[in-house]
Amino acid sequence: MGNKILIVDDAAFMRMMIKDILSKNGFEVVGEAQDGAQAVEKYKELSPDLVTMDITMPEKDGIAALKEIKQLNGEAKVIMCSAMGQQAMVIDAIQAGAKDFIVKPFQSDRVIEAIQKVLD
Repeated sequence: MGNKILIVDDAAFMRMMIKDILSKNGFEVVGEAQDGAQAVEKYKELSPDLVTMDITMPEKDGIAALKEIKQLNGEAKVIMCSAMGQQAMVIDAIQAGAKDFIVKPFQSDRVIEAIQKVLD
């Protein structure tokens, strides 16, 4: 595998959790960002195969960052991460071009399943 993934979440422990799940399953985490503005910069710099993006973040939320990334690259693969009860935002994210979404707290098999489905 070795697909390059960028992890975006304002909570360091969430980034660590996702990174752990991905690393154990043969994915390469090429970068991390803690807000949407950083996510767009890191996307330009790293050109990852896939981005996991939290929806609710300071500075610039995940949906705004998603829209910017999709403008940079219409083929960008972004999976949104959201807490329970953010269904309306998830719908916005899918309409803005997200490929899938994962609900927190993460179940590692669901994370891997979503990523493999989007990368295939």
